[in-house]
Amino acid sequence: MWIDREACTGCGKCFPYCPVEAILWHKKDKEEGSTKPYAEIVRDECVECSVCFKAKVCPTDAIRNEDLEWPRVLRRAFSDPFHEHKGTNVPGRGTEEMKTNEVTGRFRDGYIGVGLEFGRPGVGVRLGETEKALKRFVQMGLKLEPLNPLTQLIENPETGELKKDVLNEKVLSAIVEFIAPFERAQEIFEAIKEIGSEIHTVFSLDLISKVSPDGTIPVVQGAEKAGIRCSVNGKVNLGLGRPLFHK
Repeated sequence: MWIDREACTGCGKCFPYCPVEAILWHKKDKEEGSTKPYAEIVRDECVECSVCFKAKVCPTDAIRNEDLEWPRVLRRAFSDPFHEHKGTNVPGRGTEEMKTNEVTGRFRDGYIGVGLEFGRPGVGVRLGETEKALKRFVQMGLKLEPLNPLTQLIENPETGELKKDVLNEKVLSAIVEFIAPFERAQEIFEAIKEIGSEIHTVFSLDLISKVSPDGTIPVVQGAEKAGIRCSVNGKVNLGLGRPLFHK
């Protein structure tokens, strides 16, 4: 994304729409009345989410979209929910819906799905930060989700290292995702807490599992035992999907 300075009137209407504060609004200098106000996009901070462009708030259409090349195109793939990843043919940051287990059967009894969502609006994340988690989980012998677009950027499957040219790309959010046996839950939780002290952004922890027949959720109990508080606004699948999966 970029802003045509000649067309920009400096009205500042685009300024509050950027989720990562990559738009600078240069207001008119009152002491130098000849200075024209204008807005500009800091390209290194822009995640190419296109929010400012799609909002259509610019009165002169000064905000420009552009064709992106590798590796910058990754910013749009991980930040614009309407842009499909070439390796997955699925828009969004992760795999297809993790909350439709009755349809996909991805998460069986005795296993948990784990997702670390790095970044989020207001912060964003450099892909190099996610590499710290990828390397740690690979070192632990955990198998990362192959259909996840972040996994597909790994250059060395034995170490979890990403391709060198993508490390500095900033995106709105990226997800590290895998499935593991429930008996490894405590080990995984401890690793996640250590990762949290090493990274320079925020992340939320997704835990996906089936509810036990007695109504309890063992993975929640395990997380709380490890000192990880589960949010009361967690997402619960009501099982309204078409039951295609059968044991």
